[in-house]
Amino acid sequence: MNIVIGVLIPFVGTTAGAACVFFLKHTISSGLQRIFTGFAAGVMVAASVWSLLIPAIDLCQDMGRLGFVPAVAGFLAGMCFLLLIDRFVPHIYAGGEETGGTKRNGFGRNAMLMFAVTIHNLPEGAACGAIFAGVLKGDGAVTMAGAITLAIGIAIQNFPEGAIISMPLRSEGSSRAKSFLLGTLSGAVEPVGAVFAILLANIVTPILPYMLAFAAGAMIYVVVEELIPEAGEGEASEVGTVAFAVGFALMMMLDVALS
Repeated sequence: MNIVIGVLIPFVGTTAGAACVFFLKHTISSGLQRIFTGFAAGVMVAASVWSLLIPAIDLCQDMGRLGFVPAVAGFLAGMCFLLLIDRFVPHIYAGGEETGGTKRNGFGRNAMLMFAVTIHNLPEGAACGAIFAGVLKGDGAVTMAGAITLAIGIAIQNFPEGAIISMPLRSEGSSRAKSFLLGTLSGAVEPVGAVFAILLANIVTPILPYMLAFAAGAMIYVVVEELIPEAGEGEASEVGTVAFAVGFALMMMLDVALS
């Protein structure tokens, strides 16, 4: 039951963010968005290190000096996977930069922004599934407290993502209910990806360290490619840097204190 709740926690964060459409009249300001983005980047980097890469290495202690191999291989595979998706799937970042080719293939700006957030959520769902699969393995390398901490950290940084989808839709004339629904759906890939990762890890047990590192690589790709540039845009870019430090420190403290 705890694992079911844990897998759903990140989705709750996205839903809560999308619900901002019922309480706010205007879209999120650029300054506040930089703070949210920098904070999310800090959380994801800390989570990638303490909740994913370190457990992946710990699971391979029996490999001796080569215990780093699964972590490195999985990390690079996760980076390459997101690179391919970023290259070939049309989407647009919150800052307005269009990517995934030069053609929108008939999709509007909000649809492409939703694609971007969904791509962002893919590694997060995989991360939750992989770490809870580690809990199910039961060898102590991954604890339930550590897994829940990761889920909460992802939920915190999912909050602005839900708002980034729902608020622009509302400002362009969509009803509050429709804007909320689409914002919520952008996070639906997370529990689906988490369940898939858990099932895969249970079928192929030796793959777990690779999955943890894969999720870390994918998350770091999102941070470097998308979040850090967005956090540093415009005037007072240091605000995003400070928010990154706060997010990183908070996630690090939670992971160490609760694990």
